[in-house]
This record gives sequence, C-alpha cells and structure tokens, in this order.
Amino acid sequence: MMSAIRRGPVKMHQMMMELMVLVGVVGLSYGAVQRPDYDDTPNPEFLNPSWMASLPDDQPLSEVTMPGTHNAMALFGGVYAECQTWSLSSQLRAGVRFLDIRVRHVKGNLTIHHGVSYQRAHFGHVLEGVSDFLREYPTETVLMRLKEEFSETYDIYGAVVDYIHRYSHWDLLWHSRLVPTMGEARGKLIVLQDFSGPDLGMRYGSLDIADDWKVPTLLHVEEKWQSVYEHLEIAPTGNKAQIFLTYSSGAGVFAYPRAVAQRVNTQLYDYLRAKTDLNQRLGIICMDFPAAPMIQMIIDFQLREVVKTRQAFNTVHSRESLINKIAFLRKKMIKHVNV
Repeated sequence: MMSAIRRGPVKMHQMMMELMVLVGVVGLSYGAVQRPDYDDTPNPEFLNPSWMASLPDDQPLSEVTMPGTHNAMALFGGVYAECQTWSLSSQLRAGVRFLDIRVRHVKGNLTIHHGVSYQRAHFGHVLEGVSDFLREYPTETVLMRLKEEFSETYDIYGAVVDYIHRYSHWDLLWHSRLVPTMGEARGKLIVLQDFSGPDLGMRYGSLDIADDWKVPTLLHVEEKWQSVYEHLEIAPTGNKAQIFLTYSSGAGVFAYPRAVAQRVNTQLYDYLRAKTDLNQRLGIICMDFPAAPMIQMIIDFQLREVVKTRQAFNTVHSRESLINKIAFLRKKMIKHVNV
C-alpha cells in the first residue's frame, strides 16, 4: 500500500515532465548548440560581411534574397525573451541584412526591449553599430524594421529623429518610400517605418509580410512551418516590385523562441537545400538563432543568379566586341588597300 502511494507522486512527476517537454517549457537542452540550421553559441561559425558587393547596381532591392534576424537585439531575459545570441556586429558580419528592432519610448528615451525584458541597450547603440558596419563595408545596405515595444505612446517619431542626429547622421538614411536599386542602397540604412509620422524611409506595411508568430505549444510548430512554406512558395512569382518578408520565428506561453527555432529552422534548411539549383527570389527570411551555413545558403540564392547572368552577359558582350573589332579592322584594311 505504502509503495503504491510512493509510486503515485513519482508517476505524476514523470507525466508532468513529459507534458512540459511536449509543450516546450522544458523543450530541448539549454546547452549551446551549433548546427548548420541553428546556432545559439556566442559567435558565428564563419563570416560573410560584404556579399552584396557582387550584386549589380541596377538590381532592385525587391529582387534580392537576404537573411534577417527577428528581435535582433533580444540577447537577454531568459528563454522566453532571448531570440539571438550573436551581437549586432556579429550578425551583420555573418551576412544578416534585415534587423527587427523594438524600442521602448519613455520620456524621449528609446531603450531596446523584447516585451518586458530590457536588452541592456538603447537605439543609439543600434545606430552606431549599423553606421560603423556600413562605413567599413560601403557596398552593403541594412534594412531595419523599427517598432515601438512595451510602451504605447504611438509617438516615437521625434525621438527617433533625435537619436539619428545624436548617434549617426541624416544622410545615412534612404529617404524615400520607393524601393531602391542596389546602387542607390549601398552604404545606406533603410528604415522600414512601423510607426506613425513623416517619412523616414520605406513603410513597413508596404512589404508583403508573413508573420504568424503565435505558436501556443510545440504541437503547433507544424502550423507555423506551413505558414512559412506557403509564403516562400509565393515569393518567386509574387510582385517583383514588392519586398517579400517571411518570419520563421515564433513563440508562445508553452513554446519559447529557442524551442520553436530548433524545429522550424531544420525544416527551413531542408526546404532551401532542396531548391539550391533553382534561381528564385525568396525575399527576406527573418529568423531566430540562424546559423552561418543557413545564412550562406540564403545568400547563395541571389549570388548564383547574378553570377550566371553576368557570365552570360560577359560572354555575349565579349563575342560582340570581338566581331565589331574584326569588322572595324577589315574596313580599315580595305580602305588602306584602296588608297
């Protein structure tokens, strides 16, 4: 009888642990992991800081496939708040070109938050980091979604402008709602404005966005992946004048960002690997805890197409140049003989 009573709490504890694993409270191991698709270690496996240098100047930014990070500055606050482990500098040097930035507005100050979690930084740190990167790598551009978080003033425009003047410079920004070409975008920060006020850059709402971020439990991960899959399938044939943005990130009370990313990133990696021979525009793919090989795979979608196009153009151009040169010399020789 006593042994049965003792077994009862043990069995109940086991059942509770199984349930917690199922819904993601325990999830996977919290130890640092570095896989081809997922990385929550402090540093990227390798860097790719100037990959946009290979893109032609006349290519619209809407036709560029690029990696991004969701809640790019969310490095602190425990498993429910953390979405990245790399610093802003490391993310940019690894090849990330879209940043999702959330600011809390209090008395003119713009601190970085993910929900209630203060991220030990302010918007000035972000501007300085982006400015330093673009100064070092002027062939690149950075797109930044900027949104108010954990405050509801609905009036951050003045503070944003003040921070730009204090921590960066006005000319760093792309001051237009229009989608720039790569030539126009080089060395620029493109603010994707997710707040009211006069134009600072492009409007975030002008993008074609899939951001089904609510994942209540890990039982809902497949629904999240389906949303990602469907949007990526549409992107190649979608409006080429419009930037496509797909968030692979998600979270919920019983599914924290790390646990969701460990599962969705694997499916995303397999999806991209199956399409490596296809030259397609996928737009921005915004992730939690991306790995360097995943980032490289996303970058390579664009580079292969550019390289092939350039090679074909150069071959035709060289052939035409040779033919024209021969024709010119022939005319010159005939003229010389006649004289």
